Amino acid sequence: MQDRNIPKVTTKLCWRDHLGAIKARWAMRRMRYTVKPGLYAIGNPTADSPVLVSANYKLSFDKLRKELTSLDAWIIVLDTKGINVWCAAGKGTFGTEELLRRIKLTQLDKIVNHHQIIVPQLGAVGVAAHEVKKQSGFSISYGPIHACDIIPFIQAGMKATPQMRKITFPLWDRTVLIPVELVMGFKHALFIAAAFFLLAGFSRQGYSTSTALSAGPPCVIMVFAAFLASVVLGPILLPWLPGKAFALKGLWIGIAVIAAGYAANLFEKLSNIPSVIAWLLLIPALTSFALMNFTGTSTYTSLSGVKREMQIAIPIQLLCTVTAIALWITGRFI
Repeated sequence: MQDRNIPKVTTKLCWRDHLGAIKARWAMRRMRYTVKPGLYAIGNPTADSPVLVSANYKLSFDKLRKELTSLDAWIIVLDTKGINVWCAAGKGTFGTEELLRRIKLTQLDKIVNHHQIIVPQLGAVGVAAHEVKKQSGFSISYGPIHACDIIPFIQAGMKATPQMRKITFPLWDRTVLIPVELVMGFKHALFIAAAFFLLAGFSRQGYSTSTALSAGPPCVIMVFAAFLASVVLGPILLPWLPGKAFALKGLWIGIAVIAAGYAANLFEKLSNIPSVIAWLLLIPALTSFALMNFTGTSTYTSLSGVKREMQIAIPIQLLCTVTAIALWITGRFI
């Protein structure tokens, strides 16, 4: 192993790992939070030790290695461009071609005596086992959903229990997605809110700062209410929101925001009917689109299902948005 210069990593995470994970969760250098693709050693692996596959997103890599205490193993890290296994498999970077490439580059056939590789189940959609077998001679075993089940899976002779195959998306897994969506979406929400605030100053009499200060705040409040409700309440309430499509689930969030806006008398400050109708269209369009961002991180979805949903939902969201903006601008000059 030393002759081949294969790096050895521990199963214990240090404070830098935990700090890096927190920063990544808050979208701080998230796309640069990676490990170098290649082969790594856990413990003191031999030619008979199991071979596992991971993405080069460091959170994915760390989650796997910390569960391998007391196990001697090899980890092949694929170049997924800093994307986790589930998302990278959908995008194609955690896929057959990249796995074959890493097998060749690491000369895996000269390191291990067996021809067996364990691929995480969430990466199965990107890896064609028959092609890997045909082109490299290595057989693919699809491991369990969760890294904590890896050792029991191996000890059971590469056999998974039904529970190991069960895909869940519990509250904690949904909640940890909130910080990154808050940070990444905030600048867009801020831009939209600022645009409405500034444009609110226009009227039949021309442009007035006092008009902007009067009519702008309700617009800003509604934009941020729609944004925060989508990225905070959306993932938390996801299983209970009616409908299967995320766009439809986001629509219900928008209706709730509208109800809250009426309760807070925000719509009474919009001066005329076109402006009110504009926000009745715009808020659900914003919340519906925002919640669709979670389709890429949720185990509820499939790539084909997401594509179908986008083909239907995005044109409707765009139509509602364009109509709403036209009505709102018209309302400024009535």
